[in-house]
Amino acid sequence: QVQLVESGGGLVQPGGSLKLSCTTSRGSFNRYAVGWFRQAPGKDREFLAAIRWSGGDTLYADAIEGRFTISTDRAQNTVYLQMSSRKPEDTAVYSCAAHTGLYGVSWYVGSVDCWGQGTLVSVSS
Repeated sequence: QVQLVESGGGLVQPGGSLKLSCTTSRGSFNRYAVGWFRQAPGKDREFLAAIRWSGGDTLYADAIEGRFTISTDRAQNTVYLQMSSRKPEDTAVYSCAAHTGLYGVSWYVGSVDCWGQGTLVSVSS
């Protein structure tokens, strides 16, 4: 299995933007779709977006209102999650995940092949 490493979390002001990164410490993204989840304090884990590494097909959760963009940089072996217009309720641990499929229910129910350790994003003034 691929091992995932997230970075880019931290403190951001309301209305600000932040870009998270997910790369591999072992293995390759080649046969995977890679995506992002978040879990806010006291809430269930929530699927945000996923992208197929080979081909670039994307899948977004309906509820994220266009404030998230997922992308890849193959030269950097990295998947990004660009987040704009941050709100205090976006405070959460954001986790990268990889799964061999993109479509179907797996991403929506969090049934994926492997997870990163998570990175904390705090939105506060």
